[in-house]
Amino acid sequence: MSSSFRDLHRPGDPLLLPNAWDYGSAAYLAAHGFPAIGTTSLGVAAVHGKPDATGATKAETIELAEAISGLGVLVTVDIEGGFSDDPDEVGELVAGLAALGVAGVNLEDGRPDGTLRPVELHQRIIEAAKGHGVFVNARTDTYWLGDGTGTEERVDAYGNADGIFVPGLSDLGEIAKVAARTPLPLNVLHQPNGPGLARLGEAGVARVSTGSLLYRAALGAALGTALAARGEPAPAMPTYAEIVDRLPR
Repeated sequence: MSSSFRDLHRPGDPLLLPNAWDYGSAAYLAAHGFPAIGTTSLGVAAVHGKPDATGATKAETIELAEAISGLGVLVTVDIEGGFSDDPDEVGELVAGLAALGVAGVNLEDGRPDGTLRPVELHQRIIEAAKGHGVFVNARTDTYWLGDGTGTEERVDAYGNADGIFVPGLSDLGEIAKVAARTPLPLNVLHQPNGPGLARLGEAGVARVSTGSLLYRAALGAALGTALAARGEPAPAMPTYAEIVDRLPR
């Protein structure tokens, strides 16, 4: 595994990981001093006119990973749920990404139908993703798809990963509890109106991702510029749901 990427995960001094959606966005972020860049599945799906989080963008995700792996920064790739429920197929995917020079993958337990993958199956998939020199960030969608029930169970169960990601977890007290519960570096999502990096670091966070935020901000800015040209006010930044509603089903 890339020790340099693992070393960027420092509880108390979290890595800010911006998420790119194409070569241009990745190259622009790389040029501005970010040591590592992630990809966003929503952005990749939207760029290619496909639905997000349904396993529809495996080829496009690999293509983007290959394109940006030579930018001189560490790259971690959002592979949704691994594009398969077969651990062997997920292992082959991660091995292929490792061969491209990818430093990490994000592997979620949320399913397209809004349910969570069975714990034991996700454990097996995490195990299959390991052993290829890639940092495996195990994401649980207990908050993303529900009210947080089962978070502690899944954080404990995914202890065979290299990192834990709990998107939707935003309360500092709850974040601190999860960080104290696991020896693995904890990853949370940046919230524009939420705690800043310093306070998240104090709660024990080691990595803060932007997720779909940058892509949504870019769309909002583009629309605002177009509307301004015809004298109309700028819109609010689109939500994840608003973008998903405009993608193919």
